[in-house]
Amino acid sequence: MSLHQAEFGVEGKRAIVTGASQGIGRTVAETLATGGADVAICSRSQDRVDPVAEGINEDPDAGDALAVECNVRDRDDVEAFVQATVEEFGGVDVLVNNAGGEFVAAFDDISPNGWEAIVDLNLTGTFHCTQVAGRAMREGDDPGGTVVNMSSVNGQHAAPNESHYSAAKAAIIRLTETLSVEWADHGIRVNCVAPGLVQTPGVAETLGIDESDMPPRDQVNRRIGHTEDIADVVQFLASPAAAFVDGETYTVKGVPRAGNAMSADLGLQ
Repeated sequence: MSLHQAEFGVEGKRAIVTGASQGIGRTVAETLATGGADVAICSRSQDRVDPVAEGINEDPDAGDALAVECNVRDRDDVEAFVQATVEEFGGVDVLVNNAGGEFVAAFDDISPNGWEAIVDLNLTGTFHCTQVAGRAMREGDDPGGTVVNMSSVNGQHAAPNESHYSAAKAAIIRLTETLSVEWADHGIRVNCVAPGLVQTPGVAETLGIDESDMPPRDQVNRRIGHTEDIADVVQFLASPAAAFVDGETYTVKGVPRAGNAMSADLGLQ
């Protein structure tokens, strides 16, 4: 491997990936681990995240994995999760704020509890994890690190019937930009990924899309992406190759929004 190629690697890094029991979060964790990073992963259910860690730990060439039950909306849970990571791996170099969720509803039909649930999970959870993990990054033996926040194309464009989710994801983009400036002197880069429509278990259930229906990854004009498409960008942002990238949002999607019929069906344009 050339020195240039090595810049794209994450070997030896210690990463936290939230919401890693399935979908994008799981693939991000597996990708980082395959690249040689140790990964601490969480889900609200220990039973759901344990198999992911077990699969990573069965690979002799991958980094180690630690599975922790954690609700990112609960500050005490987050504090315990980050502390467990530091105790297991000796510090934190990478944080991937992937935990999130949504439900589809017209604005007038969203209850105050429904609004708070989505904003708390997507935005406040990102706040908790970033603040706590960021402290660990600054206080480590080798201060510095990188944060990758997960937004959405719905945070960049109008998303009918998803005003709560769209507002939270838009706020994550602004948080990313602001924090990249505040934390630059600490050697911490903060960037964001905004996925388009990606084949995850939730999308598969809603649209009936399974792996046999998925276009190959080398097909350019794709209306739906693989989770690996997002994980590859996350790994780049976590690597030294992205050392001059800070405060940016990478939109990762296939065909233009206007041509994304499946997105339109879900109100996910």
